[in-house]
Amino acid sequence: MRVLVTGGLGTVGRVLVRELRQRGHDVWLCDLFHHHDPQYQKCDVGKFQQLTRLFDEHGFDYVYHLAAEFGRWNGEDYYDTLWVSNCVGTKNLLRLQEKHRFRMVFFSSSEVYGDWSGLMAEDVMDHHEIKQLSDYAMTKWVGEMQILNSAAMYGTETVRVRLFNTYGPGEYYSPYRSAICVFIYKALHDLPYTVHMGHSRTSTYVTDTVYTLANILENFKPGAVYNIGGGEEHDMKYASDLILDYLGKSDKGLVTYCDPEPFTTRVKKVDITRAMQDLGHDPKVTLDEGVPRTIEWMKQAYARNVDFIRTGTAMFHA
Repeated sequence: MRVLVTGGLGTVGRVLVRELRQRGHDVWLCDLFHHHDPQYQKCDVGKFQQLTRLFDEHGFDYVYHLAAEFGRWNGEDYYDTLWVSNCVGTKNLLRLQEKHRFRMVFFSSSEVYGDWSGLMAEDVMDHHEIKQLSDYAMTKWVGEMQILNSAAMYGTETVRVRLFNTYGPGEYYSPYRSAICVFIYKALHDLPYTVHMGHSRTSTYVTDTVYTLANILENFKPGAVYNIGGGEEHDMKYASDLILDYLGKSDKGLVTYCDPEPFTTRVKKVDITRAMQDLGHDPKVTLDEGVPRTIEWMKQAYARNVDFIRTGTAMFHA
């Protein structure tokens, strides 16, 4: 298949491109930056003309639509970019899908479950009124509604996936990244950070997530929606303690423990039965295994960055 991955330079996108190519697919990618890959094109999904040029030059059978602004606080601080990228960008792709008839995999988020406190099964929103708790969550739910409307009006074929806290190598630090990424970076550099008590998650190692995502091409069911999450629930203190223990550091002077974070889902209990049945989803990497792997990758990644600053030697981060 000829496949386009939007957001192909992101944490999940890079690994997905590699996995799809290993399976023999003709994979193209686009993102916001200049890049050397011969099958890469710089393209902002929020700009319809840029997307139109890409689709006019290359025909695609499938599009994995990962390109989006990520995170609730990023969505508060940069809400204008968030809404354009996540909602206008998705609408742009739908307009092109209506014309070119490619199949799409749309990346939603566990955040769409908002204030739901029960088991997060894919049909919860079909039976209950849910309040999304941030602009980021709202944009992801808007994207899902846009897709359902396009399918009903124009017969487009899309699968929606809701990722649950994917983490692992390839995620570079910023204050807006995942909690595990932030904890590792700050613990490595002896910088203080905050752990909000009373939250639990089912974190998913990136290769487990990507293996399942790649399987969608082999069993594509138009209109399907899947939770893609981990197999074990943990609180955020457990994740922080794992990191500190591996690094041989104490939380004293580093970690501040606080009450639950407002406007954030407290407990995410995910039902992954549907993804297991249809897509062979089988999260193998436990948090106890994945955290050390991620720490070792980050040590090397930031050592290379220091090397670059000191020597001026350019390094490519695969």
